[in-house]
Amino acid sequence: MADVIRPETREQVLDAVKWAISEEAPLEILGRGTKRALGRPLQVDHSLDVSALAGIALYEPEELVLTAGPGTPLAEIGEAVAAKNQMLAFEPPDWGPLLGGEAGQATLGGLVSTNMAGPRRIKYGAVRDHVLGLHAVSGRGEMFKTGGRVVKNVTGYDLSKLMTGAYGTLGVLTELTLKVLPAPETERTVLLFGLKPAAALAAMTAGLKSPHDVSGAAFLPGRVADRTRAGHETEGGVSVTALRLEGFGPSVDARAEALHDLLQADAPVREIEDGESRAVWADIRDVAPFRPAAGQPADAAPALWRVSVAPTDGLAVAAAIEQATGAETFLDWGGGLVWAAVPAGVEDAGADVVRGAVAAVQGGHATLIRGPEPVRAAIDVFQPQPAPRRALSRRVKESFDPKGVLNPGRMYAGV
Repeated sequence: MADVIRPETREQVLDAVKWAISEEAPLEILGRGTKRALGRPLQVDHSLDVSALAGIALYEPEELVLTAGPGTPLAEIGEAVAAKNQMLAFEPPDWGPLLGGEAGQATLGGLVSTNMAGPRRIKYGAVRDHVLGLHAVSGRGEMFKTGGRVVKNVTGYDLSKLMTGAYGTLGVLTELTLKVLPAPETERTVLLFGLKPAAALAAMTAGLKSPHDVSGAAFLPGRVADRTRAGHETEGGVSVTALRLEGFGPSVDARAEALHDLLQADAPVREIEDGESRAVWADIRDVAPFRPAAGQPADAAPALWRVSVAPTDGLAVAAAIEQATGAETFLDWGGGLVWAAVPAGVEDAGADVVRGAVAAVQGGHATLIRGPEPVRAAIDVFQPQPAPRRALSRRVKESFDPKGVLNPGRMYAGV
């Protein structure tokens, strides 16, 4: 078991990194470890646990700005902003149960390090679009900061975007400033039951192209829908297509009526509001249908792929993976995000099939979110990079972490 270093200040983080550099001792960077099984497995003797760098240091609701430590639980941040009728608009997922852990333990640092957003990404963008600034310690043993605490900020090269989604390979985050937005007064989801995949894609596309400001669009095949709260609205085995509307009550009423007129779906339709609607989208956000069965280790559960493609290509990619591996799939982001659960026992978690499906549509990327450690060590967990991009990634890594002490190999072997 790795020795754990637990700094309580950013200065102690700096000291720990300097020690690691001097000893050429690689470090695993973690908070509460909810995403520890995401990415390539690390071979390190020491962990740098930044969970003590926690707490909201600044929150100015009138300025739509919040600053907190990387170890701050997202649940704490969610409660704080909800009390002011605000939100993290990119809808951060809670993948604790998905990866074999507990719910409600995810931290801000892990969220920013992985850049994982939920269903509202189609409207509000990714996590990196909401990071205004950060403080970090590089693998050179230097403190640095980038960005600031204002929404409109020009400070040269935007290192915040580079650090977001770097999986801790470029620096140890010690403080983060994010943009928050007003929460909607109400939300309503239009559920269409029993649509075939092509008809579901057409409905989602029509809704997203309309002026009705749809903030979520997902398609759950029957067996998948049965394992969500959307399936509670059916007798079982019936597909569910969900379109979400948010905003002021009268506006949502008018847009829902207009959406009905637009879709004219030849299928049963039901609307759910507020608490019911939020529960359905929480299941979609957290990929609840593909959580391990009760008592099942995450390593023994189906391998889970997250595939991002053009929305018009989502169905083709899902179908190709299903036919070749027997996977279960569902679509989010109007078809642009495919979740595929590949049965245990399929060679290399179906990596060749998934990569081939992405290559066939000539654009997109796939990430193995959950899989056995030997598989994650043997295959490309993240989308393979063409040679020029791979060389650039290596140069960036060497610029920030020349000794390779920060999460070495977490994303790509040798980087």
